Amino acid sequence: MKNEEFLEKLNKLIPEPKCELKYNSPYELLVAVILSAQCTDRRVNIVTEELFKEFNTPEKMLKLSQEELEEKIHSCGFYHNKAKNILEMSKSLLEKFNGQVPNDLDKLQTLAGVGRKTANVVFAEAFKGNAIAVDTHVLRVSNRLGFVKTENPFICERALMENFDEKVWGKLHLQLVLFGRYICKAQKPDCQNCLFLNDCKYNIE
Repeated sequence: MKNEEFLEKLNKLIPEPKCELKYNSPYELLVAVILSAQCTDRRVNIVTEELFKEFNTPEKMLKLSQEELEEKIHSCGFYHNKAKNILEMSKSLLEKFNGQVPNDLDKLQTLAGVGRKTANVVFAEAFKGNAIAVDTHVLRVSNRLGFVKTENPFICERALMENFDEKVWGKLHLQLVLFGRYICKAQKPDCQNCLFLNDCKYNIE
């Protein structure tokens, strides 16, 4: 299957992909993405709906102690490290970037709790930059469809970047996430509603 054919089919399946995390600013998105590690977007949205009513800027977030923030985000899991990172990230934003989330991949990765995947998500979603964030869904789908044979997210990211034009990276990332979340699921994938069945390594195996 050629890359152009793949994109054509993917655009039929998911023509207008939308990030499922709810946010009103780059800062809110950054906090939400940190919370989303090992947690569903649905759960994160429940937590941030309350959290962001009062604590939706770095200045306001830092009014909370770590224990207070842990209590508010407890249901997202890994709350101790997430609270620590969110507070350190908020402090760094004020000290280094005048409280503004930087529109730059390298600068984003200098913030606490912000690895390459998180930086790519924020850069692509909040700033409409060209980036491909590789989460578990993107990695699984890329392996099943034969784009890569690796469990390394960075190798997967590079392969996708080499295979597809830079201008589609942001949309492609979201499409692959949603495709993996709702169709090409880890357990019991919905193969009968998949347009890539004949090209799928999972189906062959």
